[in-house]
Amino acid sequence: MSGLFRRKPRPPQAAQPPATHHTEASGPRSIAISINGGAFHGTLLTGDHATVIHVPPVALVPPAEVEPPPGLDNLPLRPAPFVGRARELDQLDAAFSSHNQAVVQAVHGLGGIGKSTLAAHWAATRPHDHTPVRWITADSPAAVQQGLADLATALQPALARALTTETLAERAAQWLSTHTGWLIILDNVNDPADIAGLLARAPGGRFLITSRLATAWNPAAALVPLGVLAGDESLALLTRIATAAGPRDMDGAAELCEELGHLPLAVEQAAAFLAQNPLTTPRAYLRLLSEHPATMYRRRAVTTPPARTIARVWAVTLDRIAALQPQAVDLLRTLAWYAPENIPLSLTGDSTEPATHDALGLLAAYSMITPDPGTGTVALHRLVHALARTPDPEDPHRTPGHIRQAVQQAAAGLHAALPATWDPAVWDTWNTLLPHIEAHSDHAAPDTDTLATAQILDRAAGFLDMQGRPALAIRHYERALTGFKRLRGPDHVDTLFCRDDLACAYRNAGEPGRAIALHEQALADSLRLLGRDHPDTLVIDDNLARAYREAQDPGRAVGMHRQILADSVRLLGKDHPLTLDFSDALAQSYWAAGDSERASRLYERTLADCVRALGEEDPRTQSSRINLAHVHKSAGEPQRAIDLYGQALEARTRILGKDHPDTLTALWHLAGAYWEAGDTQQATPLYQQTAADSLRALGEDHPFTLVFRHDLAGVHWEAGDLPQATLLYEQVLEARTRMLGADHPDTLDSRNRLAGVHRDAADPQRSILLYEQNLEARARVLGTDHLDTLTSCSNLARGYREAGDLRRATPLYEQVLEARTRLLGEDHPDTLASRNNLADVRLEAGNPRQAVPLYEETLAGSVRALGADHPDTLLARRDLAYACLKANDLQRAVSEYERTLSDSVKALGRDHLVTLSCGNALAGALREAGDLQQAVNVYEQTLIGRTRVLGPDHPDTLASGNNLAHAYASAGDTGRAIPLYEQTLEDTERALGADHALTRTIRRNLADAVALRADEPGQP
Repeated sequence: MSGLFRRKPRPPQAAQPPATHHTEASGPRSIAISINGGAFHGTLLTGDHATVIHVPPVALVPPAEVEPPPGLDNLPLRPAPFVGRARELDQLDAAFSSHNQAVVQAVHGLGGIGKSTLAAHWAATRPHDHTPVRWITADSPAAVQQGLADLATALQPALARALTTETLAERAAQWLSTHTGWLIILDNVNDPADIAGLLARAPGGRFLITSRLATAWNPAAALVPLGVLAGDESLALLTRIATAAGPRDMDGAAELCEELGHLPLAVEQAAAFLAQNPLTTPRAYLRLLSEHPATMYRRRAVTTPPARTIARVWAVTLDRIAALQPQAVDLLRTLAWYAPENIPLSLTGDSTEPATHDALGLLAAYSMITPDPGTGTVALHRLVHALARTPDPEDPHRTPGHIRQAVQQAAAGLHAALPATWDPAVWDTWNTLLPHIEAHSDHAAPDTDTLATAQILDRAAGFLDMQGRPALAIRHYERALTGFKRLRGPDHVDTLFCRDDLACAYRNAGEPGRAIALHEQALADSLRLLGRDHPDTLVIDDNLARAYREAQDPGRAVGMHRQILADSVRLLGKDHPLTLDFSDALAQSYWAAGDSERASRLYERTLADCVRALGEEDPRTQSSRINLAHVHKSAGEPQRAIDLYGQALEARTRILGKDHPDTLTALWHLAGAYWEAGDTQQATPLYQQTAADSLRALGEDHPFTLVFRHDLAGVHWEAGDLPQATLLYEQVLEARTRMLGADHPDTLDSRNRLAGVHRDAADPQRSILLYEQNLEARARVLGTDHLDTLTSCSNLARGYREAGDLRRATPLYEQVLEARTRLLGEDHPDTLASRNNLADVRLEAGNPRQAVPLYEETLAGSVRALGADHPDTLLARRDLAYACLKANDLQRAVSEYERTLSDSVKALGRDHLVTLSCGNALAGALREAGDLQQAVNVYEQTLIGRTRVLGPDHPDTLASGNNLAHAYASAGDTGRAIPLYEQTLEDTERALGADHALTRTIRRNLADAVALRADEPGQP
């Protein structure tokens, strides 16, 4: 007998004296037994049908004296390969190796997770020094009793016919209580009460329990939670079973494991089906699962026991849950229509009802849901999530009626949880609910939508559109519109407003053409249903006018907005908030039409009306102030813009808080105004602060965050930090492509900027590729004459030009100039820019006499359209001066440069970037004209200014250092030229790198200066 088993010896029997007995019987059917005075051992039966069973005396010894026979272990056969679970196996090893541990170890998890497989594998393969090892199915009291009876019979086979099941079970329990060293595996325990008595009576061995219950265990039990397999483990399991007969096509295997949620039983079920059907690939199985889910969840291979399918395994669990609390099964079906993870408690039912808490607790106890107390959410396994919403007439828990009810209950839960507004204070709630709204929309058929569903989608679409996600907003609006038309009718106001909102989403998606058609239909319906004078009709009309303006038809927008404003004044009064909105919209249309004077006057008047009628605290007042600031910034009046932006920022910070989107927008505008004013030292930290605050407060994918980071990339670009600019532009481009789509205007703008950085980084091929992609997309989406398409065409021309391919750049510039002149007029700023670009390319082609007239036309138009002191006018005059210089008209070049510098100092100040650029250009002209001393003086002033404004490592500052050193050398002052070259070269190598074009230029210039000094008299 093994040393692990110990029993107490039986006490010796005392000797008994002999006795004499007399035996007799009388009467019908009487019996008498004579044993000659000895003790009688046996059973006496009477009756006509009595049966005598002869039991060996050894079978009647006390359980404590029974020794276990060989071959007592009864672990189940493990046909499937075992993969993974190293951590859980180690946990069991550790638990069973500790003599101080409790006698109970419980492995718990979802049905089909592999609890029984893990227990059997551990018991069969890991060293644990326990014997015998008995496996008992423990899913009911009767099963536990039968398992114990089987143990008693295995210990003493002769008892099988002699004792009842109940008596045998009791005898096995006594045996366990009087022996040590054994291991009993109680598999699939549904109720801890079913085994509580056994655990209490038998402390001498160890129990290993498997159960779907995660709770209700004695605190002394050591728990081992079991989760799904890792992705590589589930793939290995699927592959081993499916390819057991030989190699085969396993296309889609990883996706299938992902779809099955890496649940071992589901993977085994699918793998067995694949093994039985060698022509079915994992991808084909996925398709079957998608098209016939109820059938496939039940489908099994011929070698798979009926009880070993996902549908059957979980049906058993649901039977148990339904018997305890039917509401819990209802809740599970409802939760299955949300996303499987991070389901907030607001969607789980009425939290004031105890029954809701009971249902959640029961589902969690049986591992059908996983609660997360830290976030206040619950999650469902992916396959539970899919199965619970799949109708199956053969499953009493998933009848079509049950599923229809769950769809409607889920919609009702979402509708009740929706915030009443889109205010930033409830953005977190919206963002929590959005995945569940999308999941409900994805899984529920449109013809099952209720009015609540349509309202959910309509309100969610509005939030998404405001968050810069128009593509998803459009999808929800379109389905909501279909629902409203079916449930409310085509003439209901819900249908009318949903159509108009859908049009606005198309505008935000950069598709004004589709928006106009929807706005026009909405306006026609509103005129018919509500009348011309209804405020909602005015709002829809205003939206249509905005769409025309965005579709490059500002003239039509002006006419419409003038009528809308007049109607609003007549109907609502000049101080009504809607009237003030329409006044602001008309000013925007004037500006888009190029009528800056009228736009400026109307903005001024609208701001004054807002202050008087609404007060400084009203959001419209600050929006109007910012719009007026835009006008001043565009008009070359940055200081006035800075004042207005600063006022708006102060008010919004005070009223809304520093992290409100409107406050962040005001801060961003203020940074832009400082940048336009040439004050980079003020602008740069404001841009950085805006991007950081937005990232923290709004998140990395919020449209405002992307705009702010996009502009911060531009700051790095201007500062010569091309690697950081490239990184930011790439991140924004990726996010916009993902959020908005590859053809959205904002995405195209990011691609355009990234192309520009690559151009400046001397990577023309990559730059041209991006420019070509942009032009193709805009021409396809917007048409060849759209202004944005013309911008892309001009950018591509610049890419060719920077790559030295003037042959391809010139016709593109000519094409853009012709189109802009035709569409915008001679003096529009974009037309002037196109004429200037064409002049540049003529000049670079060595045709200054062709370029000068174009520059002169550009300057004259800029003076007419923008004024003599506008920054663009000053730059146009500077460019004309440069063309004169190249045409060898040095006197005129110097004269134009001097006038440009004088006007810039007067209009913009000495430290403005335009002023500094003009000073640098004038110095170059003076050097070319032979006035080296004056050139040196201007170069020195420019270097001092750029160092002060841009910093010592800015590319423009470094270029100024090179220019001044070159002037020193040209004047024969190598004593000052060489040290300056050396210092500038050191700074440039540190800031831009050893291979940058400017670095190479300075290095050559330094070498020339050194050679020049070597030729000077007196040099060795």
